[in-house]
Amino acid sequence: MNVSSADNSADQERAGKPARSESESEGGGGASDGHVRSAIDFRLVDLPGLVALWGLAIIVFLQFFTRYVLNDSLAWTEEIARYVLILVAFLGAITVSRKGTHIFLEFFYRYLPPTFGKWLSVAMEALTLLFWGYMSIIGCELAMKTRTKMASAEIPKSLVYWAVVAGLVFMTLYSLYWLIRKIRQRPEDVVRQIEEHALSEIAD
Repeated sequence: MNVSSADNSADQERAGKPARSESESEGGGGASDGHVRSAIDFRLVDLPGLVALWGLAIIVFLQFFTRYVLNDSLAWTEEIARYVLILVAFLGAITVSRKGTHIFLEFFYRYLPPTFGKWLSVAMEALTLLFWGYMSIIGCELAMKTRTKMASAEIPKSLVYWAVVAGLVFMTLYSLYWLIRKIRQRPEDVVRQIEEHALSEIAD
């Protein structure tokens, strides 16, 4: 009797293991899908930077293809590629400012008290805000003074400068958002987010 009951319980355990592993695998897959969905963070404001990046890739490909395959390089590709590269930098920086993931030294925050770390972060954000705001003003002045056109195409250079100004204005607004958010947060939350930012860079 004891042997048969032990065998029955062992059979039940073996029958139950696949069901549990199946449910665990399903749960793991759902968590993975949720992680993938959360990793995709794309907004409408990120679109100009993405368009500029793809535009730069197409222009550089045209330059390579016409120069080394057709032996007849398009004259405008080199100059336009330089200006589009500028747009990639400033329009792409909008996404970085929106996410609050600009490069900074988080090493010192680990050895500071939370309160001091918070206000140091607030001071750095305020300095960033002033810098972006000042550069926006300088960019506007430069765009309004520029009357020349590109050498290889009848495109005013001021258009490039206005696009840079737009990027700077968005970065100023996002920097203001992060400044207000950090002021309202508790010191422990600010330091924790800085630590998470550092760990995410290591994981990437």
